[in-house]
Amino acid sequence: MILLPAPLFRIGLKLKSTEKTLLQIYYRLFECYGPQHWWPGESPFEVMVCAILTQSTAWQNVEKAIMNLKIAGAMSPAALRGIPTPELAQLIRPSGYYNAKARKLQTLVRWLSAVCGDNLNELFTRNTGELRLQLLAVHGIGPETADSILLYAADKPVFVVDSYTRRIFSRVGLGPEEDTYDAWQTFFMKNLPADVRLFNEYHALLVRHGKEACRKQPACNNCFLVDICRARR
Repeated sequence: MILLPAPLFRIGLKLKSTEKTLLQIYYRLFECYGPQHWWPGESPFEVMVCAILTQSTAWQNVEKAIMNLKIAGAMSPAALRGIPTPELAQLIRPSGYYNAKARKLQTLVRWLSAVCGDNLNELFTRNTGELRLQLLAVHGIGPETADSILLYAADKPVFVVDSYTRRIFSRVGLGPEEDTYDAWQTFFMKNLPADVRLFNEYHALLVRHGKEACRKQPACNNCFLVDICRARR
């Protein structure tokens, strides 16, 4: 069992209404689905690679591409720099958009060489805000990918927002006034304890719930949040 912050709303602490509701939703999802064990990368660098490969594709496809890279002995920054782009594209072909993703990966590993000499331990000691800006300046890394790297590879308390998150909470009736990535992220980070384990598990649980119940065409009979969902009412 993954250790998680104590359920604060159950031990008598006074919480803001939004914070209490977010925690209640989290614990309800956790009790229903259990720990999700995200992400299953064997190293921080593998997690960074996964964060790029998972763009616009299913996780099963990412796993196939990762296996190809491992078989080719290409799961390191130096190894990826030494592979011609067409060859790398074929290795990651199962992940889709493979030509574009090959260029993104090679840009990433060139950047790692330049900024930290491939020393991820040194890189991840940097200030979270500074590191996020640096990641966003790398070709192919947008807010969701950057925050996935910060949370899952660097163990920084950064909440990752994706389409599942927006869909679920828009239907529940919670969220910011503006429908932008930054507004959604600020909403969660202002109303939840800044805890890496909590952010990790919460994001994973929302993805699970978005796939199994709160789909584009919702399966409300499978939903554990139906009693508080404004869209359902």
